[in-house]
Amino acid sequence: MKKYIFVTGGVCSSLGKGLASASLGTLLENRGFSVCMIKIDPYINVDAGTMSPYQHGEVYVTDDGAETDLDLGNYARFTHSPLSAAHSITTGQIYDAVIRKEREGKFLGKCVQVVPHITDEIKRRILSLGEKPEIEITIVEIGGTVGDIESIPYLEAVRQIIHEKGHGVALSVHLTLVPTVTGGEVKTKPTQHSVKEMREIGIQPDVLLCRCQEELPADLKRKISQFTNIDHDCVLSAHDVDTTIYEIPVVYHHQGMDEVVCRKLGLRSRKSKITNTWGRLADIHKNSKTTVNIAMVGKYIELADAYKSVDEALVHGAFANEVRLKLTKVDSEDIEQKIAAGETLDEFFAPYDGILIPGGFGSRGILGMVQTARFAREKKIPCFGICLGLQIMVIEYSRSILGLKDADSSEFRPEGNNSVISLLEEQVDVTAYGGTMRLGLSESHVNEGTHMFKAYGSTTIHERHRHRYEVSNSYREALSEAGLILSGTTPDGSLVESVEWPDHPWGVGVQFHPEFTSSPIKAGPLFKDFILHSLKNSGKK
Repeated sequence: MKKYIFVTGGVCSSLGKGLASASLGTLLENRGFSVCMIKIDPYINVDAGTMSPYQHGEVYVTDDGAETDLDLGNYARFTHSPLSAAHSITTGQIYDAVIRKEREGKFLGKCVQVVPHITDEIKRRILSLGEKPEIEITIVEIGGTVGDIESIPYLEAVRQIIHEKGHGVALSVHLTLVPTVTGGEVKTKPTQHSVKEMREIGIQPDVLLCRCQEELPADLKRKISQFTNIDHDCVLSAHDVDTTIYEIPVVYHHQGMDEVVCRKLGLRSRKSKITNTWGRLADIHKNSKTTVNIAMVGKYIELADAYKSVDEALVHGAFANEVRLKLTKVDSEDIEQKIAAGETLDEFFAPYDGILIPGGFGSRGILGMVQTARFAREKKIPCFGICLGLQIMVIEYSRSILGLKDADSSEFRPEGNNSVISLLEEQVDVTAYGGTMRLGLSESHVNEGTHMFKAYGSTTIHERHRHRYEVSNSYREALSEAGLILSGTTPDGSLVESVEWPDHPWGVGVQFHPEFTSSPIKAGPLFKDFILHSLKNSGKK
């Protein structure tokens, strides 16, 4: 029989429901079960595509081009769950679907209400994925916090599923905060109230994850168990780890999370080998004597999650080279200010072994990125440009080598004379923004003898895209004649997919987003190669 696990959060947001859900998926996969991960976001946006990274963090893109919440990135890095547009559910999607049905007369004149029509649509989407023959366990993360008005329809749908399927089939996992107040005292009252709120909705949590700074003592677990009506061995400590997030599944395993879930759901499984695979990653972080220092020069530095997948892919590249990563994020506007003040960048970038220029939108901070690219090219520092980063590399090369001082992107200077980066003709008159970019997995052709070929070991690669602007074909010939290596194109050769600096140890820019397909067990080829060359640059390899 198909099994369902619903993960909710209480007290406050950003406690780590996504990592908890992904870690649980990892544990169950390691016991031989196939899992399906679903994220529910209560916001009214149809998807995350038009949301600011300052508010929502990065947008994660699936193979089919869905622009989704960053938690799907966690699912992809921790599990083998299929991920598509269907695995990201929002309030906007739910209400749009119900209203369309109402307009088409599919409710036969009934008064359309939250219960049962909205909740039925929520249940339909969850069950349609969970009932697929290849899926054994479906893990559904409910975004937001219990008590938020936006989450009520989803929690009601969860209550109905648990009631209809039974507790041996559907399980509630609740993540809540156990704060430490002034004086170091740990308080359980917020957790008690959070569970009480769940029970008032009609859901009795089966497993409780207590988010805390230090591992929760046994006496506090017993206290929480007594006041929440949850079995003692089902109250688990979700405490901070001092290595990487990839140790979290191991932490949960040592507390018996997978044993508890299997027992509650009546699952018989193989012995877990979680510590062999995931424990090794924590060992690399703890025991490696070599650290690679990378500077990321970007636009959205203030928010930690704005470049989440890039951050993690760099960690994966470090794992693959068995070294630790030290990542420093630099606001590109700071680079502009240093140059304007007459400072050189030699001293500033001296501590770093490699430089990465990530994606972004808008004109703010672009000059600082261009100045960074020029410094990395001239000083022969390994440099990795992703999406906007590739465009920056092309703009800089056009200005410095081609002599086109006004070379730019039509995104930043629409009326410019030398738009070496521009929109495709069919996109020029597009006025909408949501879902109008080049999105999802597509094939690229890589030239032999290039860094791209050496990294992937193939002339055919597949990576995911999320961008609107391309390298202008009007300048391709001039750029090639000036030495810029166009190392990758679309299969028909119509669009540039990657560029490389000539006479440089490792200067690679790609139009796609290789971070979306990287995982801690199998690092993205370009991230592995970038870290390797950064180590060589520092003399550590």
